[in-house]
Amino acid sequence: MELVLFDISPESPRDLYLPLSTNHRSSSVNGTLEPHGVTFFIIQGLTNLSERKMILFVILLLGYIIILGGNSMIIFVASTDPKLTSPMYFFLYNLSLVDMVYTTTTIPKMLSGFLTDVNTISMPGCFLQMHFFIQLGVTGYAILTVMAYDRYVAICNPLRYTAIMTRSIKLLLIMGAWGFAIFCTLPATSMTWKRPYCGPNVVRNGWCDLSSVRRLVCADTSVDNIVSVSFAILALLTTGVLILTSYVLIGVSMLRMGVAQRLKAFGTCAAHLTVVSISYGSASFVYISYRVGNFSAEDRIIVSVLFSALTPFLNPIIYSLRNKELQESIRRTLSRFRPAAVIALKDVNT
Repeated sequence: MELVLFDISPESPRDLYLPLSTNHRSSSVNGTLEPHGVTFFIIQGLTNLSERKMILFVILLLGYIIILGGNSMIIFVASTDPKLTSPMYFFLYNLSLVDMVYTTTTIPKMLSGFLTDVNTISMPGCFLQMHFFIQLGVTGYAILTVMAYDRYVAICNPLRYTAIMTRSIKLLLIMGAWGFAIFCTLPATSMTWKRPYCGPNVVRNGWCDLSSVRRLVCADTSVDNIVSVSFAILALLTTGVLILTSYVLIGVSMLRMGVAQRLKAFGTCAAHLTVVSISYGSASFVYISYRVGNFSAEDRIIVSVLFSALTPFLNPIIYSLRNKELQESIRRTLSRFRPAAVIALKDVNT
């Protein structure tokens, strides 16, 4: 069995991997690393950016605040406004919740890493971050698939929409999305968790990315790679094919409609179709950028960070701009808080 301890390349000098933990030290006799010595990982992140590091910190912090604020607003209005009773808003509520937790698994830890010289994370914390980052990412795609099915039923079977999309069906679809994500994620992350880590312990990414952590395994990971690729293909192909099928059927149905009905149907799908295009487009861009071009390690991390936060950042903006019902609900919500704020201000002044 081949032991892959570290990767020495022009972009990854060996001194980057010198362990900082006293529990995984090199043997002075034969140069091998002591087994079972890694007790924590060091997130390399963007420590080599110097002056650009603070610029990226501010951008990432502002983006994270907007992600939390925008998605929190959608969750609040979708759960409290009695006029937003359509199943679409129930699914949007869940998508916003997933986006918030998805970004929270990585961005706060990355922000703290900008402010410290060494960004460390415990082994359990690293694998929990890895698992939930991947699982929530797949859950987001699965919910987008459920939303595509919802649009298909609404446009192609409008008279049976309320009979099909009942409360139990909505809950079943959401539970199915979460279950599908767990099924596609747990095998790969659990296999990586059980592998031995003898050192080095530097993760060459902005967070505990699965492939970056697997490079630190001191054992043969060929089976792990096959399992990871298989389930990644299953997750992306299943959701992608189902979304594409839904929109093909919607397109066929729209061809039989009048112009006014066709425009209304397109308006119903526009926000979701935009989000789907951005989600799969950004994922494809990150995949391609890692395999072509002369990208440095820091540039690749920046690309992956920005594009992983892009969809959660744009979701509330897109749905707020393209959905009139949601716009009106946000205005009603803000108008309810405005009189209370004025009364409170008057009380303070008196």
